Amino acid sequence: MAQPVRALLARTAHRLPRRPRLPGRRRVVSDDLTTIRVDQFLAHPPAKVWRVLTEPDLIARWLMPGDFRLEVGHRYTMETRAIPATGFSGVVQAEVLAFEPERMLRIGWADGDPARPAGTDWTITWTLVPEGRGTRIFLTHEGFDPDDPLQTRARTIMDGGWRGMVTHRLGDVLASLD
Repeated sequence: MAQPVRALLARTAHRLPRRPRLPGRRRVVSDDLTTIRVDQFLAHPPAKVWRVLTEPDLIARWLMPGDFRLEVGHRYTMETRAIPATGFSGVVQAEVLAFEPERMLRIGWADGDPARPAGTDWTITWTLVPEGRGTRIFLTHEGFDPDDPLQTRARTIMDGGWRGMVTHRLGDVLASLD
């Protein structure tokens, strides 16, 4: 029984169409249901990528508006549309946890509406690594509770959202700075 199944799977694998991979994008596959990981090459130097991650007017163009300040312990609020299916109110309470200029930025995120606690206590870390004439950017979004159906749904939605933001929206803002 095992042989015919393996043979069928091997034949089927050759027929499956592959989705085109965007240049510089590496799909990071993980069984870790508590974390999202994104690995993306951006054809811009780390100093320029750092600006887009840390200047409030640029952050608002690709993520959400907020009163960000690059200072450990600074707490700020960002607002976007609510996503009821995930329990997300649309209000993010964030805090700068750590940073190394042009190398790493770590932010704490929590749902900002106490009346709609989604149980979020997430940490988002951006790591920048010079690569050739550009930057390899790594995003790690940690703290999802795999036993909470709302957080599982949020992780699924945010996984695609982060990939799109890093690949397209962040890239568009970087390109506009040329």
